[in-house]
Amino acid sequence: MQERLLVLLCALARRRRRAGGRRAVPGAGAMPGAAAWDGPQRRAWLRHYYSQRQKRLMTLLIARRRRTSCYFYPRAWPSIRGADWWERVVLKQFGPQDWLEKFRMSKETFFYVCNQLRPGLAPHSAHFHPTLPLEKRVAVALWHLATNVEYQTLSPLFGVGPSTVQTCVREVSYAVVLLLKPLYLRLPNEKELDNMVRIFRTRWGFPHCIGALDSLHIPIHPPLRLSADYCNDQGWHSILTQATVDGMGQFWDVSTAFPGSMENSAVLESSSLWVLAKEGRLCPNPPKNFMGKAQKYVLLGDATYPLQDWILKPYQEDENLTQRQLRFNYRLKRAHSVIENAFLRLKARWQILLKCDDCSLELLPTLVLACCILHNICEAHDNPFNEEWLEGTEPTELPKPCQPAPAAMEDGRAEQVRELMCQYFESCGEG
Repeated sequence: MQERLLVLLCALARRRRRAGGRRAVPGAGAMPGAAAWDGPQRRAWLRHYYSQRQKRLMTLLIARRRRTSCYFYPRAWPSIRGADWWERVVLKQFGPQDWLEKFRMSKETFFYVCNQLRPGLAPHSAHFHPTLPLEKRVAVALWHLATNVEYQTLSPLFGVGPSTVQTCVREVSYAVVLLLKPLYLRLPNEKELDNMVRIFRTRWGFPHCIGALDSLHIPIHPPLRLSADYCNDQGWHSILTQATVDGMGQFWDVSTAFPGSMENSAVLESSSLWVLAKEGRLCPNPPKNFMGKAQKYVLLGDATYPLQDWILKPYQEDENLTQRQLRFNYRLKRAHSVIENAFLRLKARWQILLKCDDCSLELLPTLVLACCILHNICEAHDNPFNEEWLEGTEPTELPKPCQPAPAAMEDGRAEQVRELMCQYFESCGEG
């Protein structure tokens, strides 16, 4: 640093010497007479003047350097502020509301998740810096998923670098999917299917139903080469997630990371749910009776899905609908609202899903699945939900795409199932 200052000062001195013959030097003290100004005396006087000037400047620079801190901070982990904030503040001073606000779950649920993830988040000796405690890595990831703050903003809180925050989010998301998906996001067995039917009938008034089906568009910034693929019919870029929930609003089937330009019906045909239904794995074998006939369990969808003997959707709204059909539409839409509410709560809890700006397309499927699993954990453990989180979860500038299902995918036998449902609701005598 000092060598650079000396070079700069010498260059300044040479420039001043060249300009000395064109103008007088200010502040030089007593100047020799006009007759003696030319020749050796002039050059000696100028050398003395600039030598003194350089000494004064160097003295000022050294004094300023001693008064201030270092201009360049070394990239060392101990130099980052807040390294003990997790141990000193979060673990000792956070109350129940603080845990809920920052991690979207209670302290007890947080440590339950940490214990479940321990086998998948073992220390890695290859890390450059000492491995962070498992609880701290989980906390960093959950905080980012919950608040969607940037890595650079979150890193000083935990005393780590932005790249470490990114690593924590990636590793914890993978561990959640690997270790907790078999427990909290899986195909129900026959006994669980029967229980789901009971919940839909008692809670939502819709019989012989095991779930509601819908899709969620998550805004992203796609690579330029894939911009057209991820642009949906509303003109903004997204990835498409198809999900199915039970009567309690918990996810039991999720297929994600489809380009936003795909229609819901095409996503359904490409998903594992379609395969499971065609193999008859969404109902007992043989199917149980409904209204005197053997009938598969059904899922509830909207107009963007094809009518199947296992997927029901409302009648198309027009003035020719009968009272029975209007009643069926009302009951179906009321029961279908369970997944709309589930999506709202999912995005409100894990606000990373409102806009995935700093997440790669390769990580997105894992991240979305991890958020759905964590949502189920919070719901299963009865963690409180703050209604204030819902603010801003449905931005008006991003309307939901809605493409009707093609008629070619409709199943003619499914109309008989809708008619059975109409008869059931008519016999119940309720609106």
